[in-house]
Amino acid sequence: MEEKMIKQLAHVCLLTNDLAATEDFYCRVLKLHSRFDFYKDNARFGLYLDAGNGTFIEVFKDDSEQSEKASVQNIKHLCFQVDDIEETIQTLRNNDIDISDKKMGADNSWQSWCKDPNGVDIELHQYTDQSLQLTGGICYVQ
Repeated sequence: MEEKMIKQLAHVCLLTNDLAATEDFYCRVLKLHSRFDFYKDNARFGLYLDAGNGTFIEVFKDDSEQSEKASVQNIKHLCFQVDDIEETIQTLRNNDIDISDKKMGADNSWQSWCKDPNGVDIELHQYTDQSLQLTGGICYVQ
């Protein structure tokens, strides 16, 4: 059997114009737990929800018209967790996929970006020992 390149879905990113209502639904109603919050300029603008087994839902406040469209259109990107981001980048490049070089994200995880054939943004994630997904804390974004 061929070894899988993708380990699992890492997270789905959603946009919302009502962060409190979204947090209430996912945390109180669905019983997910917040792993960490996103802050920029000392203001909370997002949260990272633990969906179990190393999968997460990332939520960002967005007051633009985009966040008021149908819910399926509010998915900003899909993120897949990988074991070896450099090998994955090379595999995609070998298949003529335009993909960014890896970079360290504000959450202390390696990331790289490409698009699927439909234009959906795809993030590839490789966790480190310092990744906030594993340690918790606050993600300060510059």
